[in-house]
Amino acid sequence: MEQLPYLDYGSVMRRKLGGRMQKLAIDAGFSCPNRDGKVGHGGCTFCLGEAFSPSYCRSSKELTQQIESALRFHASRGRSADYFVAYMQSGSNTYADTLTLERTYNAIISHPAISGLIVGTRPDCITPEILQLLEDISKCKYVAVEYGIESVYDSTLSHVNRGHDFATASYAVAETKARGIDVGAHFIIGLPNESRSDILEGISHINTLGIDFVKFHQLQIYHSTAMEREWNEDPERFLFNHNFNIKEYSELMIDIIRRLSPSIAIERMVSQAPRHLIAHSPLGGIRPDELRNIVISKMQNRGYKQGDLLL
Repeated sequence: MEQLPYLDYGSVMRRKLGGRMQKLAIDAGFSCPNRDGKVGHGGCTFCLGEAFSPSYCRSSKELTQQIESALRFHASRGRSADYFVAYMQSGSNTYADTLTLERTYNAIISHPAISGLIVGTRPDCITPEILQLLEDISKCKYVAVEYGIESVYDSTLSHVNRGHDFATASYAVAETKARGIDVGAHFIIGLPNESRSDILEGISHINTLGIDFVKFHQLQIYHSTAMEREWNEDPERFLFNHNFNIKEYSELMIDIIRRLSPSIAIERMVSQAPRHLIAHSPLGGIRPDELRNIVISKMQNRGYKQGDLLL
């Protein structure tokens, strides 16, 4: 097996589950407190919901139908797996009363093909009761929670209308970990007013969270969002200007990895979305495996490792 210069999420999950895992995206139709007025209106300035859901995953379908559609989708592409894990990606999937969540989660994990549940949500949408529910499920199925944190800087979180601060994220991660549940976090690289040095300095804050795995996404600006309007008004606020390219992003990602704790598994370095939804993207249509291979090759050639710049 290839020796990678960083801790690979897929390898970690194979050891944890005892075989190869495939995620099945599920859209349970949950809303967001940053859209319905509880903490804000209009959502985050960068957000376009349909950019995050595969074509087979639609909340108009019953949960069982979505699982069956997902299984057929991956089978048609020759993707086999030893374990299928339901991934609740779209929306804030702890944003409901506990009884509703219990019914939803149980409907998903009761499907015979499902070996686990990964719940994507916001750090301000968690309660002790919800964590207890997830802890109970974890006694019979694999369970993880993915928090959209996006930035370690409160000024950035406020600027993009996130509706929570970094302290809220730190608390949510700690409370979830205390239940013995794996925790992942999402961070967007290239948000307005964050420089390259800001991003690299922020990795030390990510290291303090105690998360198990991380996803890094390059900022992509979607049509009809508040961020598209901001980009059109003042693109100089953005690290990813018109001249930013794959070479520069791969070098930035290498510098991030070298500062990241070796205990944090890296699941993703770049994201994809349907091209017709994107107004501006610094990397064009590069696939995650292409960027991954570029980063691995450069790190191996230079003898770099994850965390080798940690003090």
